[in-house]
Amino acid sequence: MFTFLKKALGKDQIILLGAGLAASALMTALFIVQPTFLRLLDHKVYDQYLRSYHEANATNVPVVIDIDEKSLNELGQFPWPRYRMAMLLKYLQAYGAAAVATDILFAEEDRTSPRVLIRQLKEEMKIDIAIQGLPPALEDNDELLARNIATGPFVLGFDFMTRALERDEGAHPSPECAITPAKVAVLAPPGAPSPHDVLFRAEEAICPLPVLAKAARRSGFITIAPDEDSVYRRVPLLFSWNGEFYPSLALAALMEATGMESMVLKMSSIGVESVRLGSTVIPTDERGRMLINYRGGMKTFEYVSAADVLGKRLPAGALAGKIAIIGTSAAGLKDIRATPLDPGYPGVEAHATVVDNILSKQFLVIPDWAKGVELAMILAMGLLTTLLLMWARAAWLALPLLGLGWAMWYATVRLYTEHSLFISPLYPFITLGLTFLMLTAIKFWREEHAKKFIHGAFAHYLAPSVISQIMDDPGSLSLDGQEKEITIQFSDVRSFTSLSEKLTPTQVTNLLHDYLTPMTRIITSHQGTLDKFIGDAVMAFWNAPLDIENHQLKALQAALEQLDRLDDLNKLFVEKYGFPIAVGIGVHCGRVRVGNMGSADLFDYTLIGDNVNLASRLEGLTKYYGQKLVVSQAIVDACGDAYRFRILDSVRVKGKEKPVTIYTAYTADEADRREDELAAYEKAHDLYLAQRFDEARAVFEALLSRGLEPVLYEMYIERCRHLAEEPPGADWDGVFTHKTK
Repeated sequence: MFTFLKKALGKDQIILLGAGLAASALMTALFIVQPTFLRLLDHKVYDQYLRSYHEANATNVPVVIDIDEKSLNELGQFPWPRYRMAMLLKYLQAYGAAAVATDILFAEEDRTSPRVLIRQLKEEMKIDIAIQGLPPALEDNDELLARNIATGPFVLGFDFMTRALERDEGAHPSPECAITPAKVAVLAPPGAPSPHDVLFRAEEAICPLPVLAKAARRSGFITIAPDEDSVYRRVPLLFSWNGEFYPSLALAALMEATGMESMVLKMSSIGVESVRLGSTVIPTDERGRMLINYRGGMKTFEYVSAADVLGKRLPAGALAGKIAIIGTSAAGLKDIRATPLDPGYPGVEAHATVVDNILSKQFLVIPDWAKGVELAMILAMGLLTTLLLMWARAAWLALPLLGLGWAMWYATVRLYTEHSLFISPLYPFITLGLTFLMLTAIKFWREEHAKKFIHGAFAHYLAPSVISQIMDDPGSLSLDGQEKEITIQFSDVRSFTSLSEKLTPTQVTNLLHDYLTPMTRIITSHQGTLDKFIGDAVMAFWNAPLDIENHQLKALQAALEQLDRLDDLNKLFVEKYGFPIAVGIGVHCGRVRVGNMGSADLFDYTLIGDNVNLASRLEGLTKYYGQKLVVSQAIVDACGDAYRFRILDSVRVKGKEKPVTIYTAYTADEADRREDELAAYEKAHDLYLAQRFDEARAVFEALLSRGLEPVLYEMYIERCRHLAEEPPGADWDGVFTHKTK
């Protein structure tokens, strides 16, 4: 298989394919393990779908009887006396409620009952009292409430406790529990687990008082388990306790309202599949939990203040056919829960939502096959992204990758909105992103590696800036160039041929290496481009291929630094080769044509133009004037006061008619040391231009006597002597014409 891949794919493609498969394998492993941080993120994706595509309540059957702030203000603090709760139940029945469920625990006896008050006074204060004229039926509020419960469609709430689900601190299990289990028929295929093994199993219960529980035809648990992030997204429909099944408060209320006495629990090979109530099949997860299809935030359903019910302020029949759930939205009573749509959602309304979902049959479902589909999407995203990155060009990647992501999102949204099926796109999206990032990083690394290889291969032949331009823009490799202002530098070792005769070929090579290496490094460090080596000569230029600010100044700085570095090198050369070397440098600036010059097969990035020739001539003039550095007027004009310039002459170089004024340059420190000499030279040169040749010669001879610049001063002494003997005439312009290079 590997041999086939090597033949069918290139090395880079095999690497990308391997990386893509590794990314898919990693995401598959994470999908199987389901780490907590990704599971929490998956919850947030589900919440976003619910927020974006939820529908308003589909039925008007559930109604919340709210013990709200208004009720507390009118009727006093909660808990209320049980006779008041008995009145509330009877009034709700009178208003036509088909069922009334209490999201309230009546786990302790009513301490406001006359019978309880009499007993407590006797036990605690040793006082015997009797209440005259009180009917026996009103002596015990709990018995009064029980009698009312026995005569109506009332469902009492209770709470289960498990190791995984713990109620508020201070809640204690009831010593006696008289709640009635539900009648549940179990349909299970062969090999299915026992429902008692997969349903939430209660360890203890907080039940209503026995007198109340025995009076009620039905009761239901109010326990709702939050997810890891404390958000309530699903509710158990059934609990297992002591080998029996117990329904949720919403399910028990529905059974009371519809008169149903039993339900069917359908099992699958992995756990619970559904709960059927009459003709309604309620899909659940393997633990019997139903996803709550929240319709909105707080008060999506009808709220009726308990104060209005007790005050008989509702119209007759206002609750006909309704399922009333008594609970509280008052913040002080702490029955507030976080849902995907509302962080401060009353718990009582969650029960109302479950009732609505079952009545409307609008369930949200994460089907058993969802994991298989998500796994297939992970593998598909990984493979398709890998194939795209293997063969598609970078410019074409964005559209298909965006298309893949959009198609996956669109498919999951359509499943959610049209079929109420939630298939999470989280892991496939992460797979797409991770594969893209990994393969893009590898491609980038491979390209950078290739660039480094090219750079290393050609760094000895081309200037680094030229190589960088070629790698950044391969299209620049053409014979076409451009005209622009360039600063050009030529340097040459004096009398190198005669010096090399004293050395072996190997020593000549080593000498050139020792000299040229630091010189070229100085050039490139000042943003210059090395054009070529011509034996012991060096040609370099500035302001191409990249624009360089103040390129004339940088070229002059490089030249002076080269001369300074040579002084240090000569100490080594004397020790190693037996002699020092001298160089001449010419620097000029002007417009030339720069680009790749040559044939269609071989070409070189270089300069062409008359100003290139002039720069070469300036380097040649260093020997004639006895200078290490000669620069043109263009360099002087561009550099201004950065350096001290001394005029050498106005000349016509060989092959040119237009005269050029040439200079040499000094650093400020060197100019200060030679200030007297430079001032005297300027005076002598002015006398020379004024055709006062004898006076000029006298100054030049005085300078020569100091032992400084012998070549320059002897040249002017000889020239003054000749011109004094043969005066040039009034039209003389002071320009000297050179006949040789």
